[in-house]
Amino acid sequence: MAPYESDDSASAEEAHDLPSKRHRAARYAVPVAVVGVAAATIGLVPALADSGDPDLPKITAQQLIQKMATSDVEQLSGTVKVSTDLGLPDLGGLESNLASGAAGGAGGSSADPKAKLTELVSGTHTLRVAADGPDRQKLSLVENAAEYSLIHNGTDVWGYDSRSNEVFHGTAAARDGERHRSEAPATPKDFADEALKSVDATTSVTVDGTAHIAGRDAYRLVLKPKQSGTTVGAISVAVDAKTGLPLKFTLTPASGGAAVLDVGFTQVSFARPAASAFDFTPPKGAKVTEEEDHGTAGPSHREGRPEGNAGDLAEGLGGLRVLGKGWNSVATFDAGGEGGAPSASAADGLLGSLGDPVSGTFGKGTVFSTRLVNALVTDDGQVYVGTVTKGTLVKAANAGR
Repeated sequence: MAPYESDDSASAEEAHDLPSKRHRAARYAVPVAVVGVAAATIGLVPALADSGDPDLPKITAQQLIQKMATSDVEQLSGTVKVSTDLGLPDLGGLESNLASGAAGGAGGSSADPKAKLTELVSGTHTLRVAADGPDRQKLSLVENAAEYSLIHNGTDVWGYDSRSNEVFHGTAAARDGERHRSEAPATPKDFADEALKSVDATTSVTVDGTAHIAGRDAYRLVLKPKQSGTTVGAISVAVDAKTGLPLKFTLTPASGGAAVLDVGFTQVSFARPAASAFDFTPPKGAKVTEEEDHGTAGPSHREGRPEGNAGDLAEGLGGLRVLGKGWNSVATFDAGGEGGAPSASAADGLLGSLGDPVSGTFGKGTVFSTRLVNALVTDDGQVYVGTVTKGTLVKAANAGR
C-alpha cells in the first residue's frame, strides 16, 4: 500500500410541554424521511471484486481526483449491485407511505421514481444501467418477476412499473448539469461526486492500493474524516485506472462492521448502447400519470443551498440552517405541523419506542438513530440531523438555541 499513499494533509487541503398530536406526528415522520434522503444523496455490502490486486503506476490522491474530474466517459452499459445496511428496523411500510405522499399521495403513481426508488434504502438490489451522453440514460431495477425502469431520453423522463403496469411521465431539467427531480444517484460516479464535495481540511485523502473491479484495473481512493463526532468511518472509491470512472463506492461506519452503503459495477462496457435502449412507448392498457397531474414541483434550484455534508443531506428542506463545519456539520430545520405525516397514534405506537430520550439546554427531545444518520427531534418540533453521533447532535442543539 505504501507506494500509493499520499500526504494526508496536503491532499486534503488541495482536493417542555408535550407537543400537540400534530407536532408529534410530524417529528416522528421526519427521521424516516431523512433516512431516504441520506440513502439517495450519500451512496449505496461491496460489489464483487476479482482476486489479485493489479500492479499499476504510482499516483497521488490529487492526481487521482483530477483524473476523476476530467473523465470523459459518456457511453456505458452494465450491471450494478447495490446493498444498504443502515440498521433500520422494520417500519411496516411507513417509509414507503411517506415517499408516496411526497410523490403525490393517493393520486400519485407507483411508477413515480420518488416513491419507487425508496426501495434502495434497505437490502440488496440489482440494477441495469445504460448511458449515451447527457441526454440519454436508463436505469432498470430488477425484481422478482417484475422490473422497474427509469428512462431519460431527450426532454422526456419515463418511469415504468411492470408489476402495476403504471407509467410516470415527466420533463427533463432544462438547465445543463442539473439532475431532474425524479432521477436518483445510481452509479458509483454519482455517489463519488457527492462524497468529493466533503473534501476539505477536515478530510484525510489517500490512495490505498489497487483493486480489480468488474474486470477492470482500478486505484482505491480513501476519504477519512479527521474529526471525531461523526458516524462516518471511511469512504472508499475504486477508480478505473484507464478512464477515471468510479467503479465502486463503499461507505463504512465509524462503529465498524460491514459497509453501511455500497454501490458497484459487477459488469461494465464502454461501448455505445443501442439507441433503441432509450426508446419507450407506454404499453397498451397502462395507466399514465403526467408529472403535473398530481402537483409535482419542477426541478429544485440549487441557488442558496447550504454547503457541506449536512447541506447535501437535507437539501430542499424548508428553513434549513447548518451548524458546525466539515463532517460535524448538522442540518437543522423546524418540522412544524406540516401534513404528510402518519397519524399521531401510529407514530406513537410504531416509532415512539425506537428513539432515545435526551435533554439539554435546548429542552427535551428524542434521538432516532441508524448506523449512519442520526436525527434529534425536540419536543417543540425542531429537527437536528447529520452523519454525526448523538452527543454531537445534542451539542449542536444546545448551541443552536
